[in-house]
Amino acid sequence: MKKFFGGIFLLFLSILVCPAINVQASDKGTIANGVYIGNIDVSGMTIADANTTIEAYFQELNSSELTLSAGEGKTITVMASDLGITWNNTDIADEAYALGHEGNIVQRYKAMKDLERNNHKFDIEYGYNEEALQDVLAKCSKNFDQKTVNYGLKKTENGFEVTEGQTGYLVDVAESVGIIKDFIKNDWNADNTVIQLSVKEDAPKGSAEELAKVRDVLGTYTTSYRTSGAARSANVANGCAHINGSTIYPGEEFSVLDTITPFTEANGYFPAGSYLNGLVVESVGGGICQVSTTLYNAVLLAELEVTERHNHSMIVTYVEPSADAAIAESGGKNFKFVNSTDAPIYIEGYTTSDKHITFTIYGVETRDPGHKVEYKSEVLETTPASADQYVTDPSQSLGYVGTQSAHLGYKAQLWKIVTENGQEVSREVVNSSTYKMVPRIITIGTAGADESAMAKIQTAISTGDVGTIKAVAGALGAARNAQGTENEAAAAQAAQDAVDAANQQLRDQQAAEEEELQG
Repeated sequence: MKKFFGGIFLLFLSILVCPAINVQASDKGTIANGVYIGNIDVSGMTIADANTTIEAYFQELNSSELTLSAGEGKTITVMASDLGITWNNTDIADEAYALGHEGNIVQRYKAMKDLERNNHKFDIEYGYNEEALQDVLAKCSKNFDQKTVNYGLKKTENGFEVTEGQTGYLVDVAESVGIIKDFIKNDWNADNTVIQLSVKEDAPKGSAEELAKVRDVLGTYTTSYRTSGAARSANVANGCAHINGSTIYPGEEFSVLDTITPFTEANGYFPAGSYLNGLVVESVGGGICQVSTTLYNAVLLAELEVTERHNHSMIVTYVEPSADAAIAESGGKNFKFVNSTDAPIYIEGYTTSDKHITFTIYGVETRDPGHKVEYKSEVLETTPASADQYVTDPSQSLGYVGTQSAHLGYKAQLWKIVTENGQEVSREVVNSSTYKMVPRIITIGTAGADESAMAKIQTAISTGDVGTIKAVAGALGAARNAQGTENEAAAAQAAQDAVDAANQQLRDQQAAEEEELQG
């Protein structure tokens, strides 16, 4: 009996409730009253109308201006479209319509009663072109950032002077991204507006009191470049000047490549000889490795932590094997070290009129006066140069003959030997190096050579005599240059005579070899 009356009650309740629901939710396919998408009131709209309204909002939003500010006088105005703002949850109008229209009768009734008391807001999901957003903030950083300048040292004739530091003010890109996104989502009504970016303060390192302690010589080293030409000498002096005056704080890593590049004429460099894949070639900045090598040896004597060092592809003559430090921007070779002391260090570098380069590292000496360190090179293996190599080069004019000296191959290692009060306390290998063997390379220019000239050059090469090769190449070049002049016949005869001499030398050499075999 109770079940019977319970069923009657539910039936009666449904009859009373249903008309109310139909009035509130409407059967005309429109969104219920009190429903918002973002800040847009979509009450009474169809799904299509709501989508159109939201799209119009985004069009208006993207055509608005945003002024990004990093403080007084530091603003950039961009279009919102520059941030690549998009609407991600494009099905949100369907969700808005479903409220009060979907579910069982009780769920729909509850939803409509809730809307009578409080509005319901569906969030718009904003999308951004992250790359575009980063580009905009990178532009802000470039224009607004005030570089941090650490306290530094300057060595003068009267000693050291402390240079003042400067506090840096930097746009915090990561935090500023969040500020922009939060503002657009929660506070923007598509009007032109100003957004305050996050700016962080970066205090300079050091102080006058700390730097006043830097006076002790931790390590110094000198190499000579007296045989260098004007261009290479200028490169050594220029690279040294870029490093001179560097102040490095405890724990900081110093990169030689970052300090002395770019290798351009605008940065003070000239074309000069340098090593490349076993060849000596002209490159802007040639000779710069002597700068890094000299500094490397000063760093070793100061006993700082070396984090990157490479040997040359071929042996150099200004230091012992394994005591070099090569630099190659394109080859990924760099010299880096860390100030592993507890105090700042200062690098002094200078060159002299008699072509010597010196680096001295100043700091606070904490090593015992009886502590001494020295480095010794040990050659483990030597590879003699192989037979001469002859190369024809179509980029060089006919008549050109260039010679690159042979280089012995080496395997070597560098020992660090520490003594305390005259007694050796440790001996360890600092590095191991392998240097290529490179034969003497004779390059013969062939630009403009015809088939006959090439044959004569090959005949001269087969003699294996550089003098003969130069004579033949020179005569061929002269003959080519004299074509169409009154000296053409004489030049041609000189070329033929040189070829005949080369052929005779080749025959004599072959006869001598046969005689030796028979004997």
